[in-house]
Amino acid sequence: MNELMIVANVAIVFGVIYKLFELFVGRKERMMIIEKLGDKLTPDTFKNGIFYRTGLFSFGGLRMGCLMIGLGVGLLVGYGIISATQYSYFDGNRPYEVTSVVYGACVLLGGGTGLVVSYLIEKKQREDEHNK
Repeated sequence: MNELMIVANVAIVFGVIYKLFELFVGRKERMMIIEKLGDKLTPDTFKNGIFYRTGLFSFGGLRMGCLMIGLGVGLLVGYGIISATQYSYFDGNRPYEVTSVVYGACVLLGGGTGLVVSYLIEKKQREDEHNK
């Protein structure tokens, strides 16, 4: 196990150093592109494009709210499944591999469902806004 830790630590250090260099080089490239296009672009360029937002609000709060509700419901459903099927779990004999799989699956399904609900709400809101 110690050999794996050494390899993992070296990989992490070199990965961080590589990403730092990539960050600084990418910044210089982005600045050169902005300088090149600076006089050609005006605010009217993006009005009809994909980058222009007509809405007055963002959906970040809705996404996070639906995600948290989905995670909470997933935990609750996982607890219900465990309490209904694993009677020995509450006696002190805890089969952790079964419970961790059930809790993990329920949390991921609940979170994914919350994000899908958020997407559907956003889509409906944008269609209503576009049809006005």
